[in-house]
Amino acid sequence: MNKILSISLNPAVDISSTAEAVKPTVKIRTRNQVHDPGGCGVNVARVIATLGGRPKLLYMAGGATGALLRQILDVPSIEQHCVTASAPTRISYTVRDLERELEYRFIPEGPAINQREFQQVLDIVEQLDFEYVVATGSLPKNAPQDAYAQIANIAARKGARVILDSSGSALSETLEQANIFLVKPSLEEMEQLTGKSLDPEQAGDEALKIIRRGKVENIAVSMGGQGALLATASGVCFASAPTVTLGSAVGAGDSFVAAMTFALANDVVIEEAFHLGIAAGSAAVMTTGTQLCRREDVIRLYKQESACRDHQEVERLLSALDADPSSPQ
Repeated sequence: MNKILSISLNPAVDISSTAEAVKPTVKIRTRNQVHDPGGCGVNVARVIATLGGRPKLLYMAGGATGALLRQILDVPSIEQHCVTASAPTRISYTVRDLERELEYRFIPEGPAINQREFQQVLDIVEQLDFEYVVATGSLPKNAPQDAYAQIANIAARKGARVILDSSGSALSETLEQANIFLVKPSLEEMEQLTGKSLDPEQAGDEALKIIRRGKVENIAVSMGGQGALLATASGVCFASAPTVTLGSAVGAGDSFVAAMTFALANDVVIEEAFHLGIAAGSAAVMTTGTQLCRREDVIRLYKQESACRDHQEVERLLSALDADPSSPQ
């Protein structure tokens, strides 16, 4: 299943650690430091690989930190395409305060890129074969605000479906200029997009309004502990999130997007893909630091809620999840 291209224009080296307590001014001694490859598009590719897919990943990396990113991004089932950037790749930092059981996340802005580097990204998108492209995350400095729209329009010419998970002007510009198969905002991002304070029902109504404008076919809104909603041309459905033990929220949204894309690329209907997305997002919050979801947790949570749904679609998806992720596909 080599149908998916995930794009990460603004990846990171994610460092996570623990501290007895986080306090101002004093030196904070940390322990249990872990380095993970990060950034939304990188996370999406990693989760798809975890679920059994073999995605393509197009990302930018520069400087010594970019070399570290390439080194730790060692996943044989991910086909990597790296554009060398002139500026160093950013480093994000997560610290868990053990005394208060609080998590602190420090996310720097991305490095600046130039037009030549971005054109290399577009050239690679033109060259690659894929059926789904996932454009996700923030844009690096100096990237055009319609960067994802440009990528989406290339994908449209190739007959591919576009899945978008971004915010701010990167989201609004793309919705103005391109046709998107699926958009996955959080409730907060949906409020930013509409300029309104929204409860879940209002978010569903606003999602339908956007779909009726003709630029987006489907919208999935993640709402944390309140679950998620899926808006399509047929209407809106809501689903609650399973009750899980909270570890870290890092990568929950990326896991949601990755699982939905994995299911869609396995020819599962979008309503069932949505339920796998919820399971993966919930599984991600069970892990600590910058870990993403675990395959066994995703499958278990998905099965818990699947009894009352379309048996054929559930079995098709479980068959894809049960495939050996190390075998050729």
